Amino acid sequence: MENDLYRLMRPALAALLLAVVGCGKDQPARFQPPPGAPTGKETLLQPAKLTSVESDRKDALGRPLRVSCESCHSLRETKPMPSRPEELKEFHQGLQFRHGELACTSCHQAEAPRTLHLATGEPLPMTEVVTLCAQCHGPQYRDFKAGAHGGMTGYWDLSRGDRTRNNCVSCHDPHTPKYAGAHPVMPPRDTSAHGEPGPKESRDHE
Repeated sequence: MENDLYRLMRPALAALLLAVVGCGKDQPARFQPPPGAPTGKETLLQPAKLTSVESDRKDALGRPLRVSCESCHSLRETKPMPSRPEELKEFHQGLQFRHGELACTSCHQAEAPRTLHLATGEPLPMTEVVTLCAQCHGPQYRDFKAGAHGGMTGYWDLSRGDRTRNNCVSCHDPHTPKYAGAHPVMPPRDTSAHGEPGPKESRDHE
């Protein structure tokens, strides 16, 4: 009787042993080595929108041609900064602005439109917009530094290569920062093709 019981349980015991020692088919063939010294470089993406604006013209590939901010702001006399976008009478008309109770001068330098400023009044180059956003969006900035917000390309482990982090304005329009909803590009996967019952088959068995 004891031998019969062992013979019946032998396949289950063998499967359990394989799972315990990590030799099952779903286990990796080998583990990656632990991270070494960080030799890779981390770069912060600098989107073109930080230093240029789209024009109504397109290039040979149909992409909007961009015009450097310097093209106009370096030639024109600096005028007082408006409080609201509705006050813009010549350039940047139609700008949508929905960012709490902020005014244009909450972030932009009144006397230098191409420069931002911190809450302390300290000037900040336009390319350092992440520092500006971090003043009010502390939890997001904390998650950004940890790699849980914003996304990146390259390697988590800098000992294996470089990585590039997205900028705040890579995904958010600073004037209307609320992230617009989107629909998934790919439809839900039909699990019936993988040997699992699909939605219709599941209903047929109910």
